[in-house]
Amino acid sequence: MGWALLLVGLLLTLYTLLRYGLSSAPRPRHRPELRGRTAIVTGGSSGIGAAAALELARCGARVILATRSARRGEAAASRVRRETGNNEVRFMHLDLASLRSVRAFASTFLRQEPQLHLLINNAGVSAGGTTEDGFSLPFQVNHLGHFLLTQLLLQRLRSCAPSRVVIVASSAHCAGRLRPECLGRPRSGLFSTFQDYCDSKLANVLHARELATREQGTQVTCYAVHPGFVNTSLFRHAPLWLKPLLLPLAWLLFLDASEGAQVVLDCATQDGLEPLSGRYFTACGPRLPWPAGRDDRLARALWEGSERLVGL
Repeated sequence: MGWALLLVGLLLTLYTLLRYGLSSAPRPRHRPELRGRTAIVTGGSSGIGAAAALELARCGARVILATRSARRGEAAASRVRRETGNNEVRFMHLDLASLRSVRAFASTFLRQEPQLHLLINNAGVSAGGTTEDGFSLPFQVNHLGHFLLTQLLLQRLRSCAPSRVVIVASSAHCAGRLRPECLGRPRSGLFSTFQDYCDSKLANVLHARELATREQGTQVTCYAVHPGFVNTSLFRHAPLWLKPLLLPLAWLLFLDASEGAQVVLDCATQDGLEPLSGRYFTACGPRLPWPAGRDDRLARALWEGSERLVGL
């Protein structure tokens, strides 16, 4: 018994050293002054979105937390105002699983807010299911809803340029298998939810790539971001049989939300990234995505299919 406790203690000590001691300290981030600039953060009430919104508010930006729950959204906005002293932080309702809600949000925003400089498409789900619009839940929330939102706000981004769109993707795009002929259709089978999630992340990478191509010369730039393996509420949708394994690993080994938000904030605020519009970023900087994420023909097909599915 004593040896077992000693072994556990040694393992915990080793983990602590690797995670917090011997690993390189995060490089200090200098964020520019953002006073007078307006940002939207989808999913801004928790996780990476909340951490990004907090930092943008600290830099002086006017920040719109676009999230589904009014209770959590209002509480998050109040918390950010209190912690930063920036009163230019507000909640607006947005349910990406409803294209009606996306259109209503965009209409309200354009009527009430004269400026938009930064759109962070962060919200995401990993749960299975079908939306009211008939699409796979992860594909609509993670891609289609954000695609429609970006298109509806694009003219405002152009008029306020230089402006940026940051799309939170994932290394899970490596397993994406997009089929333009049945785009957004829920899959069937044992691992259908996982496949739908990976498909949506590949769509994120390709969306950024094609948007950058189409916005050349407008001073609207776009970046896809893998924030790392981050311990967020995304894991609440994991299967019950997987949670006893996944949740302890996430707590021990994954980044926290503020760490995961750093690369998102880099792409949102760092000077000189304009020539890298359309690229895929990790904490180590721009990286080549997996081959499907570099397929320009697939990116165009996804764009055209997405326009058709959302009614543009």
